[in-house]
Amino acid sequence: MADSSPARTLMLGIAVCSYMTLTEADADPSRILDHEGFPGRWEIIETADETGGKRFKTRIELDERGRLPPHLHPTAEESYQIIAGELEIQVDGEWSTVEAGEEVVVPPDTEHAFENTGPAEVINVHRPAMQFEEFFRGFQRLKTERGVPMPPDDIESSILLAMLVVEHEDEQRVVHPPHWVFEILARLGDLLGYRPPTE
Repeated sequence: MADSSPARTLMLGIAVCSYMTLTEADADPSRILDHEGFPGRWEIIETADETGGKRFKTRIELDERGRLPPHLHPTAEESYQIIAGELEIQVDGEWSTVEAGEEVVVPPDTEHAFENTGPAEVINVHRPAMQFEEFFRGFQRLKTERGVPMPPDDIESSILLAMLVVEHEDEQRVVHPPHWVFEILARLGDLLGYRPPTE
């Protein structure tokens, strides 16, 4: 449960106000990843370069209902700090409702997922930063430039997603289907001459 002390409440209030006052006009467009639907609009707050590789930090605005499937990060920790609304978060098979003012930290190599049933705002951090920014930028381009739905609904979409996942297998692995399925699809993509979008 969240710490309800006056100091904690004050700190949370300051954080909420500071993020809520950031408008579209204030944000650097190069730091915005708009997925045009789930999983929402992401603002990059801290990059690997800015933190010496210690973390990659984003603010996520979720409007459209959706579920991020079970996945894990082999050597990175991930945290979700809820600023507004609530998320259903699964960690190692156990689901819980996480409300504004609460935070969940997922250890490395631990299966996790989340689902939002209404609007929510979340501070999301990966430690260390590794190549998470490159992975998430690639994921956003798959959705917006190639029209890849999540989950993929045809063989081409599945291959393109698999190629991205295998390229960044040190950062993120999907739990189901198993990783070897992504490796086979990525190899097929190479043979067919598929190329994921690049900047």
